[in-house]
Amino acid sequence: MSDITLDVAARAVLDQVLIGLLPASALPGADGDGYLDEEGTPIAVREGDAVSSRQPVKWRTPESVASSQPVVVAIGGQLPAEPVPAGSLLLLAAAGVRADDTRHAEWASAWSAAGADIVKIPVTAAEAGPRAAELAAAYSSGSLLEIATIPHGAGNGRTLFLTGFSGSGKSTIARALVERLNAERSVTLLDGDVVRTHLSRGLGFSREDRDLNIRRIGWVAGEVTKHGGLAVCAPIAPYDETRKWVRATVEAAGGPGSFLLVWISTPIEECERRDVKGLYAKARAGEITGFTGIDDPYEEPADAELVIDTTHVDVPDAVEQIISLLRG
Repeated sequence: MSDITLDVAARAVLDQVLIGLLPASALPGADGDGYLDEEGTPIAVREGDAVSSRQPVKWRTPESVASSQPVVVAIGGQLPAEPVPAGSLLLLAAAGVRADDTRHAEWASAWSAAGADIVKIPVTAAEAGPRAAELAAAYSSGSLLEIATIPHGAGNGRTLFLTGFSGSGKSTIARALVERLNAERSVTLLDGDVVRTHLSRGLGFSREDRDLNIRRIGWVAGEVTKHGGLAVCAPIAPYDETRKWVRATVEAAGGPGSFLLVWISTPIEECERRDVKGLYAKARAGEITGFTGIDDPYEEPADAELVIDTTHVDVPDAVEQIISLLRG
């Protein structure tokens, strides 16, 4: 027997198991295992093929609803463009939501204002759409209805994420950009070296540690974006999978389009010629291992909103291009 800590997403799965939307096998663990929330509080225990809660279950079971009404499932990332038909049942995804998630509150408010009888379900907004037919059938014998929607656009917050080799010009451009924009709005600079000194102090340069460093930057950037600020990030961020994770994290917080990837595509030869910090020379001499571009890969982004090669573009021009992207 062991205790398993559940994050926000896994907690939503637990809640679905507890009201019968999912089987116990959807959760990690085995018979006798206990489940803890992120603060370490026991919340449930696995007993064979069943899971029992140690806390009151706040969600209505499908059996307690047992409707014959037509069903509308509120779709994550979309807002209703027309009223929900009278007499309908609206399933509103309400799991995995933090108390300070203002975007979810806006989304839920818009759907609630569209009318109909509302049942909140322990499903995240992102998975409500793909599972609409299954969810509708669980709560009602009525038909699943579709209504017109419009995208829930990004808020005022943005993340500008500059990626590229060491010596490509990322940090210089980022600092100039922050100086330019600081008088206009709230700006947070998350430079790779500074983050390593504070937020990621103690991490090394293995792939795992680099990945964790970038994810920490991405999480902070998402928080800044969610609250309407501008995060300017300038790490090397060599791995495509990790950059995509950061994009998804920021856009989950700030909405589609709130993450803007800028690839500072200065070639490795030019970066090594500059060797501003003397790091390339040390890597060539074997004094540093796992150095991006020498003995560790840089995966070029195919999804960058803007590409800048500082071999041909000076800092003021680069700043203007990024500002145009930000305001476009």
